[in-house]
Amino acid sequence: MNNKIETSVIGSYPVQIDRLSLMNSYFNQSISSWNEYIYQAVNDMISAGITIISDGQTRDPFVNIFIRKLRGCRIRYRAEVIDKIEYDGPIIIDDQKYVRTLIPNTKKIVGPITGPYTLMRSCSDLFYNDEKQLAFDLANALNKEMINLQKHVDLISIDEPFFSVNIPDYGKDLMSVLLKDVKCSTRLHVCGDVSEIIPNILDMPVDILSHEFKALPKLIDKFKDYYISKKICLGCVRSDKDSIETVEEITSHIKKGLNIFNDKIVQISPDCGQRMLPQKIAFQKLRNLSLAGEKLNG
Repeated sequence: MNNKIETSVIGSYPVQIDRLSLMNSYFNQSISSWNEYIYQAVNDMISAGITIISDGQTRDPFVNIFIRKLRGCRIRYRAEVIDKIEYDGPIIIDDQKYVRTLIPNTKKIVGPITGPYTLMRSCSDLFYNDEKQLAFDLANALNKEMINLQKHVDLISIDEPFFSVNIPDYGKDLMSVLLKDVKCSTRLHVCGDVSEIIPNILDMPVDILSHEFKALPKLIDKFKDYYISKKICLGCVRSDKDSIETVEEITSHIKKGLNIFNDKIVQISPDCGQRMLPQKIAFQKLRNLSLAGEKLNG
């Protein structure tokens, strides 16, 4: 194996949040800081040996964190679009700046962005009545965040789980708008069964593709029917089960991936965000993932 495989994460990580303290800060109209929770996530990732660190997406679920900050949106019982979507200033950038102060120079940062199609499908549209236009306005707004974000991270990961449910015929154009003038490395994460849309996924204007290869090992074989033009982030531990994969199990899984993808595998990661796992289990999964990576890298 010629290239070193890096270990990464996909978005969220579970932390112990003092919700009473946050609630008191809200009612006392004082500024509440999420830094201690970001610190928990980053410290666990560093301790586990992960090389590409995220902020743990601790501040909000992956839809709300963006909807809360975009003009034209609000959150009531669910995310709602009530006016024209516009960018209203930085959303996750301050969190990434803080992560940079916590990590050694040997580590990298991945900035997680929830994709415009998934945001559109996750919102109640009370204004546009036009899904495509709403998706493209979201892409334009998020593009401004990404142009600013790339100054502070090494990789931007776009999370589009709804592509596996129903990828639109304008999906590639949507990604092109989202990525306009973005120069840093980009990764598209699509969880779920993508076996029927592999050609569409391979056509996306991103550098790295990331999928649930552990929960859906059949995907490895499905990809062998195609010329792999993209780099691969191989999902190696499940995010939907508490059982902890052993180092040997993870190593075996990576070797199966290498038989198909060869040196296209540049990252290994959990299948998806780990928010729903207990923190101790999430940490041990990352630790075993890191140990498997070290073993393969020699």
